[in-house]
Amino acid sequence: MADRKAESLHSSIGLLGISAGSLLLAVHFYSVHRAVPPIPSTALGVLLLILSSLLAYAGIRRSLRNASLFLSLCLTISVFWCGYGVVFILGGQGVLNDPGDFRNALVPGLVTFTLALLIIAVVGFLCREVILAMIASAVSLASAHEVAMHYSTAFGSSAVACNYMIVCLVGGYFALGRILYFLTKEKIALPGTDLAKKKTHEQIQSTSGSVNPFAVTGLILNMLSASIFGCRLLGVTGKLFIGQVPWLWAAGIYQIGICILSYRAMDVLMATFFGFTSILKFAGGYCLLYPIWQSEEPSFPTPFLVVFSILFVVLALFLTLKSPVDGLYLLFYVAYCIALACRPKGFFEGGPQGVDVAIFAASALMTLIHLYNVKASAKIPTGKAAVKALLARSSFLKLREGPDLHAPYLGYSKYADAEVLGYACSVLASFAITMTGDPQAPLATVVIPWVVVAGGILKLLGGSVAFARGKTLESSAFILYAVMWIIWGLTRYGGLYGTSRSFHAAVGIIAFMVFNGFIVFCTLFLNIAWFFYSLTFLLIAVSFLLDAIHALPAGYDIAATLIFGLVSFYCFLSALFNSIFEGSCLPMGRPIVQLSGVGGGMTKCLHLPARKASSVKRIADILKNGGTCGIPTDTVYVLVAACHRPDAVEKAHHSKRQAQDRPMSLWISSLKQLEPAKHLFTPLLWDFMEAAWPSPISLVVPRGEWVDFLGMKDSAKYVGTPQSIAIRIPDCSVTTHLIDLVGPIVVTSANPTGEADTTHHNQVYAKLGDKVDAVLCDGPSPENIASTVVDCTKIDSGNIGFFRVGIIPKSQVLQILEQVQKKHALVPNSGTCTTKGQEEHGNHSHAVRNGVGTAASEETAPAQSPGDGCENHTRL
Repeated sequence: MADRKAESLHSSIGLLGISAGSLLLAVHFYSVHRAVPPIPSTALGVLLLILSSLLAYAGIRRSLRNASLFLSLCLTISVFWCGYGVVFILGGQGVLNDPGDFRNALVPGLVTFTLALLIIAVVGFLCREVILAMIASAVSLASAHEVAMHYSTAFGSSAVACNYMIVCLVGGYFALGRILYFLTKEKIALPGTDLAKKKTHEQIQSTSGSVNPFAVTGLILNMLSASIFGCRLLGVTGKLFIGQVPWLWAAGIYQIGICILSYRAMDVLMATFFGFTSILKFAGGYCLLYPIWQSEEPSFPTPFLVVFSILFVVLALFLTLKSPVDGLYLLFYVAYCIALACRPKGFFEGGPQGVDVAIFAASALMTLIHLYNVKASAKIPTGKAAVKALLARSSFLKLREGPDLHAPYLGYSKYADAEVLGYACSVLASFAITMTGDPQAPLATVVIPWVVVAGGILKLLGGSVAFARGKTLESSAFILYAVMWIIWGLTRYGGLYGTSRSFHAAVGIIAFMVFNGFIVFCTLFLNIAWFFYSLTFLLIAVSFLLDAIHALPAGYDIAATLIFGLVSFYCFLSALFNSIFEGSCLPMGRPIVQLSGVGGGMTKCLHLPARKASSVKRIADILKNGGTCGIPTDTVYVLVAACHRPDAVEKAHHSKRQAQDRPMSLWISSLKQLEPAKHLFTPLLWDFMEAAWPSPISLVVPRGEWVDFLGMKDSAKYVGTPQSIAIRIPDCSVTTHLIDLVGPIVVTSANPTGEADTTHHNQVYAKLGDKVDAVLCDGPSPENIASTVVDCTKIDSGNIGFFRVGIIPKSQVLQILEQVQKKHALVPNSGTCTTKGQEEHGNHSHAVRNGVGTAASEETAPAQSPGDGCENHTRL
């Protein structure tokens, strides 16, 4: 029900955005011949930009639940209106003054979206998405009429406005129907807007496979950038100039977004491909801007383009294993890079523009195939089964499949591994600086598109995704190197190396080298490949330093580039092999320095995502069979064992070098698990436990015969002390569900005794990975504040004490006690009695908060020690 309401709401937002933009454009084209238009061009452009961001939001949020035609339609129109709006702004600000400039700027984008929206409309009609197909076809017709209007006066603007009015009416009606459906809680639905009829079919489609729904938009963006140069070759437009930059850069920005969303869809290869193509889009736009401040046309380093074509070839080979059709499509970009390399001023030459025409046609065909395969039950064959059957005969190469496809699962967010793109960016950025230039205008044609974008922005993206997956060291290195490339590139581009400021640049480079030295040291504990990767980057940094102080030996920068580039290329290949095939065909190597307990979990214990019910069940089976596991809670991570497995309890005690004076505690999922022993608890204590839980409140209760009901036998000596036991019901659905499956569990903090608490599952791997059987992964802990530990050993006399006041304040605990006492009517003035108890235990509580584990007096304080068993685990 909630998913359906959210789906209805986001669909309504998207359709209302399309209707609003269509209404604006309809008004604009109805009044286009007026001397003073009702909507100025600049205002219209700004409004279209706002609506394009709204459509992008609606499409992406909708796609998180469902891979539908709505996603492709929203994102396509969002890109369309983004570039369209910027062109209107340029026209309104007088940038497009020459006759025909406005036409030359608009037509390549209009041609692209005419065809792209027509493809969406055709697939919509075939898949019975009639409303969306009507909207797509009407916008497509409007774009086609606008193209005709620019080339022939016989075509008036009224036809364009009429098509946009159709979009406005149809989209507005359907959006109104869905909003009404949402507000009336599905009681009222306008004809044709009921979502319930399509829900089951769309759910089946959304879970039918690992198809990347964002690839369609990425392919349309490839059509858009190819159209700019293809239209120039075919004579549709008269020149290449600044007016076409909005289309190219809008495509580049959205392509980076599609790259991130493809990682979200667990599609490493297509995400890397879209990252590569975004570089070409930014480079093309930069080349059209370059003549504004330089008379000559920009040229590019041939080694860079050759290496780029090699990366495309490698990526095409691996993508062929997934889909031969997609692999063949990538070969067009191999040809494109080669054409650019053969013509140093390639974006303005006929050869690369001819390849652009081929890319446009191929991208349109691939858009149709991908969009139809996402929506339709019958698929257009792409050859995947044939390659899979061929590889099945090989004993050396085996594709990753099933639940191990994206293993290991790391981090809180669901992203695929972006290290492939990070290594590729290192290769590209390093080979881009092989071209030297005038010291007064150094590398002006190279730095911005090839170093700042490729080595900087995209590497930042890779570092961010790596951080989301919990790879702290790798993400730190990627982010540091990205910042280094960006700052160095902008400094070189600004010509600061030839001035007195070069000294300051040298100081900054030395600071980066110090940071990188720390990363080199850390990679000793990671693997051999990362050690050489970070070490060889020092060669690049030294090259930057020597260049800043004008002491660069001849050939040193080329040698450093080759060494770092080759190491990065090996890491690129290794990451590709490891993400596609089982086993390590090109291993990254073992850690150079291996410390006891560090990194063991990466290879020895299971790591399962906490968001999957099957993972919780698997952890429960391990615990039932006598295993120990690290699990998330409402505070920090803990190490647990089943109470009814004495061997597991003893194993948990020894696995973390548990101190004898710091016993473990007990957790349950509900008081029903203690129901057989209820008669052994006093009524006041029982009701207080019932009122206080579930919560981050640990209650230290008297030890008694009730412990025998838990089945711990001889291992019970490791839980609590001879006088008391800390017990709690956690306020965490995953944890309580696990305890429901297993029964009461014994808990201790997931760290060796004396060390800090673990607040991420990676820390559990590092500290106890080789000593536990599995870890349930849920990313960072929700709370880092200690739980509140309450002494309930003398609660029947009206007294409670506090070992620690943590996340739950003392006043809240006292309020709970007061309510329970009033219920029992044992003490007329419970507040006085409670205060007396606080004073009576004041010295002991102060001692415990300072780490002292012994009581001041046996009569006035419980014997429970607040070490790991109480102090540390009750931070949970």
